[in-house]
Amino acid sequence: MRPITEVAEELGLDRESVIPYGHFKAKIELSAIKKGGRRGKMVVVTGITPTPAGEGKTTTTVGLTQSLGRLGKKVVATLREPSLGPIFGIKGGGTGGGKSLIQPEDEVNIHFTGDAHAVASAHNLLAALTDNAAQRGQVDGFRPEGMTWRRVMDVEDRAIRSIIAGVGGSNNAPLRETGFDIVTASEIMAILALARDLENLRERISRIVVGYTGDNKPVTAADVNAVGSMMALLRYAIQPNIVQTTEGQPVIVHAGPFGNIAHGCSSVVGDRLALGYADYVLSEAGFGADLGFEKFMHIKARFNDLEPSAAVLVASVRAVKYHGGVRPRDLDTPNEEAVQKGVENLEHLIGVIKSFNLPVVVALNHFPTDTPAETAIVKKAAEEAGAFAAVESKVFAEGGAGGMELAQALLEATEGEDPEINYAYDVEAPILDKVQALAKLVYNADGVQWALPARRLRRQFEENGWGNLPICMAKTHLSISHRAALKGRPSNYTFEVSDIRASVGAGFIYPIAGNIVTMPGLPGSPRQLDVDERGNILGL
Repeated sequence: MRPITEVAEELGLDRESVIPYGHFKAKIELSAIKKGGRRGKMVVVTGITPTPAGEGKTTTTVGLTQSLGRLGKKVVATLREPSLGPIFGIKGGGTGGGKSLIQPEDEVNIHFTGDAHAVASAHNLLAALTDNAAQRGQVDGFRPEGMTWRRVMDVEDRAIRSIIAGVGGSNNAPLRETGFDIVTASEIMAILALARDLENLRERISRIVVGYTGDNKPVTAADVNAVGSMMALLRYAIQPNIVQTTEGQPVIVHAGPFGNIAHGCSSVVGDRLALGYADYVLSEAGFGADLGFEKFMHIKARFNDLEPSAAVLVASVRAVKYHGGVRPRDLDTPNEEAVQKGVENLEHLIGVIKSFNLPVVVALNHFPTDTPAETAIVKKAAEEAGAFAAVESKVFAEGGAGGMELAQALLEATEGEDPEINYAYDVEAPILDKVQALAKLVYNADGVQWALPARRLRRQFEENGWGNLPICMAKTHLSISHRAALKGRPSNYTFEVSDIRASVGAGFIYPIAGNIVTMPGLPGSPRQLDVDERGNILGL
């Protein structure tokens, strides 16, 4: 690894704006964000519907960044910060793989610069202040039973999803039913990723709804006098972090909101910083295109001048076979019939991206067990579905050298003027119409069915003046639909909304379809980490 000050200086950042955390990672002061427009082109990297086989989205993003660097382009990747939950669970780290890594991968994956800890501290401080205000009657009409703000921690722990707090007498009050979410599900994490500057961060935090009075009036973080103290805890967390790829290109890794109940994208300030210095910025969106890409467009890009010039859609033959009905243990066995069936997922998501008037380059992440015939089926289907190009990528095994054809295709796709974006809905439309538009275009449903409690809350949110917020759909990431078992391209079904909630500070409404867990549990065999005698982490 090169000293991070050298990487930052090569990008064009002033030494005074770089705040090193050790030798190989640093924070960048917000004053380094260039005013008055952007230099580079934005490219959003997304994927087909996730599978146990792994599509290699982060690996592709990092490898493509290296490939563009080899072509002489000044390029930056912008990614979410990994969470400790997946590290000790089943997913593993969030720094790529093979010869396409973010470095230092051990530090990025474990603690990093402390942003997640700052978010957890601010979130739990707000919980404590809310409890205190409700217990002491400091807000008229606000009682413990009206509180909705839960607590968070960064490790998967199913035992605290639902708890009774305040047991043991009046000294421990208020007594109430509550629970914990994982830090990435915190509204504050979503706010951190969407805030444009410190003042905008303050405005968003002040709007957070922590509960309701007896007559259903929202109570905010401002009402419980929490905003200033929370800002004190978040003042450095809003600064983007810079690290590097295996081949030395800069990577901005900042903020890590959940891809379900939040938007699953890295920070606005990180993208804005990168666009002022780079020719190309590759920004990865969480989960598949039905979640991360759609939310990137409607929640992040639309309101922050971050509309992309193109999209890269990551797929693999193994993932396509899984959507064609092959079990995970059989994915290494050639099966052209399953590939032919599974490409319908890829075809649908190409159509979703093209509906926004964006060119799509399909990156077909290569695995050693792929056969030429299977690869040819996927490429042909992608091109016939309207992809600008479908290119095999070998960046895991070969680094930047394995993505040169992919990089060249992306350069050709982004030549000339940027496209004018078509959005799926008018943001001023009623909540009902916005969800209906997403259900038909993105989830391929015939219509939407709302549970009675969700209908009542929807009307209440519109009466509160929140109806003009964008939609952030909370649903399974394992299917285009709301049911994880439905693979490929589900059709002829009704999309079912069971609940609806408001993240007013973050600035979106999130309907809930299906059973969404905001505090995952550990698997039967959690990941085991250790350190050697020199303090190096083992087991990542």
